[in-house]
Amino acid sequence: MSVAGLRRAARESVSGLPREFWWLWTSTLVNRLGGFVATFMALYLTLDRGYSASYAGLVASLHGLGGVISSLGAGVMTDRLGRRPTLLVAQASTALSVALLGFVHHPVAIAAVAFLVGMASNASRPAVQAMMADIVRPEDRIRAFSLNYWAINLGFAVSSMAAGFIAEFSYLAGFLLEAAMTMICAIVVFVKLPESRPAKETVAATGTEPPVSLGTVLRDGRFMGVVGLSFLIAVIFQQGSVGLPVAMGEAGFTPADYGMAIAVNGVLIVVLQIPVTRFIEHRDPKRLLVVSSLLAGYGFGLTAFAGSVGVFALTVCVWTLAEIVNAPTQTGLVVRLSPVHGRGRYQGMYTLSWAVASLVAPVMSGFVIDRYGAEWLWGLCAVVGTVAAAGYAALMRRLPAEETVSPETPAPAKPEVSTA
Repeated sequence: MSVAGLRRAARESVSGLPREFWWLWTSTLVNRLGGFVATFMALYLTLDRGYSASYAGLVASLHGLGGVISSLGAGVMTDRLGRRPTLLVAQASTALSVALLGFVHHPVAIAAVAFLVGMASNASRPAVQAMMADIVRPEDRIRAFSLNYWAINLGFAVSSMAAGFIAEFSYLAGFLLEAAMTMICAIVVFVKLPESRPAKETVAATGTEPPVSLGTVLRDGRFMGVVGLSFLIAVIFQQGSVGLPVAMGEAGFTPADYGMAIAVNGVLIVVLQIPVTRFIEHRDPKRLLVVSSLLAGYGFGLTAFAGSVGVFALTVCVWTLAEIVNAPTQTGLVVRLSPVHGRGRYQGMYTLSWAVASLVAPVMSGFVIDRYGAEWLWGLCAVVGTVAAAGYAALMRRLPAEETVSPETPAPAKPEVSTA
């Protein structure tokens, strides 16, 4: 493709999205650019504070547990209080708790504050996804979710590289810098983003919808099936950071070798996310999710045959392509299955599937590798990917129609009372 063609493709990829989306996108990018602590937390605890690797693992688990607990609570807040208040509370709480984490030294205090950081940082996700669904036209949502995912990965790639340099200078500086950048995100939300939750009268005008509670979400069989399949896919993708480094280490590869292989993931997402989205955004989501599930499962399955860094990198290419296709398509499906006035709760349940997977995957991979060997783990990934593909094919028959009326640029919504 020529330079002019690339420019035209880039312009078409970002055109037509409302200004509010770009402020939300900017907030996401700044947030991820400041995500230093997650990268160097284990090194901080073991090298700087002198704690054991087991204690560092416990702190990481508590951080993940906080995210599990906040997923549903943040979803309810998103529907009851609104998207904007939930984002403000989540980001301000994250900034304060991250800053506090840099000053506490007692092991119990560190564990407790890490739990709070996990709760606060994960609480913004249902609100971000719900707000994005509110302000972007239905036909543009896959593109919008893809651009947001691209921002997340670009920010993570930059912050991961910067974290090492910051840690050499001062771990405390990393905590405070992340806190400051997260607070900037809260300021952007406060100044530039109006509330997007549809007013009660607006929802009523679109048709009669019963009140949505967490019980409503749990009784939605099709949606809970999607949540279960999302959990399976998340467990597979988690192996890139939990199973792959352990397996490569046991096979005699160095941490640098793993770093070279896994770096392919971030590079490909940054380079391919936008052009691939242009190719898939108007295609059948069922086929996309089936294909991406198979690519994820068998991409990791091929790792059983890898014997060099180059081959490991090739397997990363396969499952990264699955990730690029799966992320925006699955998020768009969640919005499609969610009632307008219940988007927060539905997004919270979807977020929960990934949070739980982040807790289950390390335990599962460690058990399988220790008990049966890494080859069994990669074979299990192929099986799980196949099951997920079959599940998506069965669950996505006769999907509900997408909204046909494009929402206008949202104004602040009137207060609304919802059932918890």
